Amino acid sequence: MKTWRDGFTMMELMSVVAVVAILAMLALPSYLDRIVREQIKEALPLADIAKQPIATSWSLIQTFPADNASAGLPPAEKIVANYVSAVAVENGAIYITFGNRANGAITGKILTLRPAVVEDAPIVPIAWACGYAEAPEKMTVKGENRTNIPEPLLPIECRAFKR
Repeated sequence: MKTWRDGFTMMELMSVVAVVAILAMLALPSYLDRIVREQIKEALPLADIAKQPIATSWSLIQTFPADNASAGLPPAEKIVANYVSAVAVENGAIYITFGNRANGAITGKILTLRPAVVEDAPIVPIAWACGYAEAPEKMTVKGENRTNIPEPLLPIECRAFKR
């Protein structure tokens, strides 16, 4: 007489483990990219301390501060956070350098925030172009884009718009 056992064979269990491992390997890169994007998003508010003096300079005299000192800010290496090692201002553009506890994929890399203005209407508020993003229609972006973070790692608002 043959007896039947309830349960799974070792081969069936190993097949399930293999499938789960493959799915985990597929999901891991997108999860790691998400962590980097979150670190970049968390660093962006640090640039807000530089935005106000830049906007004030533009609205009053239609020029941008040449550096941190002319914007009334401390030296770049003194403006730091968990994932940021420096925030520099150069001709109105804000350069965020990642470091400290930032992911290795962005450590030492720069994200640029450039002011976008309406040239003949200084009363119009400045819009900020993050990374590879373009200026809003009828606005001109000022400053050099030194962003060297790979575009897929940037938040959506910092990527170039593809039509």
